Formats: sequence, structure tokens, C-alpha cells
Amino acid sequence: MDLPVMPPVKPMLAKSVPEIPPGMQYEAKWDGFRAIVHRDGDEIEIGSRTGKSLTRYFPELVTAFREELPPRCVVDGEIVIVHGGRLDFDRLTERIHPAASRVTLLAGTTPASFIAFDLLALGDEALLDTPLADRRTALARSLSTARPPVHLAPATTDPALAREWFERFEGAGLDGVIAKPLDLPYRPDARLMFKIKHERTADTVVAGFRFHKSGPIIGSLLLGLHDEHGALQHVGVCAAFPMKRRAEMVEELAPLRMPSPEGHPWAAWAEESAHESARLPGAQSRWTGKKDLSWVPLRPELVLEVAYDTLSYTATQAPRFRHTARFRRWRPDRTAESCTYEQLEEPEYNLGDILPS
Repeated sequence: MDLPVMPPVKPMLAKSVPEIPPGMQYEAKWDGFRAIVHRDGDEIEIGSRTGKSLTRYFPELVTAFREELPPRCVVDGEIVIVHGGRLDFDRLTERIHPAASRVTLLAGTTPASFIAFDLLALGDEALLDTPLADRRTALARSLSTARPPVHLAPATTDPALAREWFERFEGAGLDGVIAKPLDLPYRPDARLMFKIKHERTADTVVAGFRFHKSGPIIGSLLLGLHDEHGALQHVGVCAAFPMKRRAEMVEELAPLRMPSPEGHPWAAWAEESAHESARLPGAQSRWTGKKDLSWVPLRPELVLEVAYDTLSYTATQAPRFRHTARFRRWRPDRTAESCTYEQLEEPEYNLGDILPS
């Protein structure tokens, strides 16, 4: 491979802002694997956000890139999986598997798509110093005849349309809007773009905690919600606290500590089969390696209001928070039994209206 921009390349990043800024190019914020694709003839390299190769995990995209991308190019975008009219991040994570036979099977049963939104090189020309507006024009021209599963990300300079996307696209699993200055050069690993993400709040049950890696202080709180059958499902964690506060919470939670998980709603958390139909704190997996995932069970009585941005769904389990939830306040006025999934409302929107199949 001999390109003007060679792998590995870390992608340009975005910093959070509360509102959509004016005078920029706007795109939907895709919930997938960020990827920079290098193509030099038949040679394809798919690099992750950290620079590691994703090429072996997505053979169907390698084939598509040879057919749909320019012969020599470097393209920034997002790998996603669409299922049931929305993005499915859980199915996407299943694609990272060590067994080649499993990779081949999943490439057929849960094929991925690629959403292209920036162009770093074309032919023998590096475009890193080229303004975004010109890179976008070149990208649109290069992908004018591209067919699925390769897509050109929708973009606009109309802030009113961007606000409409922010509201409508959430139901398809997209978690916000990205704003990019029109004169912005491409700067790998620099936070020069802006992201505006959804935020909602929910009252959750604190049903356990994990210790911090540094010692006997709180690392994260384990959160739950009751489903329609009254079962307490694990929906995520809340983890961002000052160190002093982490130590204080150990003492505050002590009266609720249980001597063992016996009798706790998540007592079966270490049994792999139990995770097939219920949301439980995670057991060991290829994702966690040797990380200590043991946790301290609490009587599920304490209620915490948290902020979350989006939900993650599977076909067999109740939804969970896609990202780490953020602490808002304790709710002594709420009962644990009142913390149900009915709080978590998301609009519905079919992704097929954004990406033609």
C-alpha cells in the first residue's frame, strides 16, 4: 500500500456543546465503530479509532470497498449495523470475534454498512489541509455512484434542518448531531468538531456497586429498572464522582450492603445462561478479559436520578443505557418499585428513510 496518507490514522474528534452552533456543516451522529478506510487498488485496510485494524472482522465491507470506493483513497466514516429500522450497536459488537468461522457467519447474517463523511486523500493528493467544504464536495463526487452498503452521510448547512434531524433521527438510534466548521482542515486526534447529544433523565434503583481500581472506594454504581413483570433489570452504571465523594459513598451505602448476592434480583449474574433473557451485571467475556467484574450487592431500595443520552436494544432483552449514566440527584421521595421502563420513551423513526437499502 502506497498512499499519500498512510495507516494508522487516528480520526478527528468532537467536543460536547449544549446547543447547535450556527454557520457550520451538520451531520447526524452515528452510533457505530468509527473507521478510517485506506484503499490502494485491491489492498484494503480498515483502521479503528485507536488505530487497530478492523479489516478481518468485516469481510463484506472489504468486498464493497473494492467495488464502491475510488481506486486510491482514504475515507473517514462509521461502521454500523441496521436492524429493525434502527442502528443496533449490540449486534455490531458481536462482529468482533476471534474465530474466523464466526466472522464469516456473522458477515452473512448481520452484515454491516459504512457511512462515509470525510475524505483524507484521493489519488496521489493528501487532503488533510483542504477545508472541510472542499473535502465534502470531493467526497460527494467520489461516491456519486456508490451503492449500499456504502453510503454518503447526509449533510446540510441549514441549522433549522440540523435541529429537525436532532429530533427525528433519535428514533432510528442516532444519538445527536455533529457540527463542523466549513473551513476546518483535517487534524487527526484533535477535538475540533462539535457534538450535540440527547440527554434525558430517569429515576433508577441503585442495586449494587463495584469498587474503584485504586482501592476500597466506590468505582461505579449499578443501576436497575423494573420491567413490566416487576423484575429488576440491570440498565447500566453511574461512575463519574470526585475521589472524596467515592470514599464517602462507601460509608453511606454500608447499611444497604448484603452479605452475599443470595436473595438479590441479580443473584445469577455469574451464570452465562442467565444473561440470555435478563439484563444482569456483566460476567467475564472476550471484551473484559481479566478485568475484575465482581460487585457488592445492595438491597435495591435507594433511588438515584441519572441523565442518559440514548438506549441500546436487543431482540431478547430489555433496553439499557448505551453509555455511562450521569449523576443528577438522590430521590428519597421515590420508591424503588416506582422506577420502571415506562420513563424511557424514545421517538420511533425508520432508518430506511435516511439510508436507502
